[in-house]
Amino acid sequence: MTVHELFAYLCVHDAQAAIDHYRDVFGATESFRLVEPGGRIGHVELAVAGTTLMLCEEFPEFGITRPDPAGSTFLTLHVHVDDADATIQRALEHGATLVMAPRDMFYGERSGVVRDPFGYRWNIGHSIEEVAPTEMQRRYDAMDTSPC
Repeated sequence: MTVHELFAYLCVHDAQAAIDHYRDVFGATESFRLVEPGGRIGHVELAVAGTTLMLCEEFPEFGITRPDPAGSTFLTLHVHVDDADATIQRALEHGATLVMAPRDMFYGERSGVVRDPFGYRWNIGHSIEEVAPTEMQRRYDAMDTSPC
């Protein structure tokens, strides 16, 4: 068996609002969409930095539901950008909630965390230094709490 690609596929309440949000925050462009006769968006593909982010609206009849934007989350999407501070600020201006302000991290990245208006958690960062895995482990071991 060979895996050829891996895509994040997010379920949202309002796909058009999500498309607009990801366009405004991450520069996403829409590749295509499939819409039911009643208007529900069944599938959208967005191009983000050479990758594909897939979206759909809820299909509760098939057990496909969105996360509760106010509830806990089990998923974090990690995106590398040129300027984490500016991208986080842009996300906040477009309705995201700050979870962790940007800061320099032990693993060689300046990063912060936001929760988008659709309930998804995004770790947004940019590289500040190359850190070998052994050094990263040493720094991690020296910490008192988990950084994530």
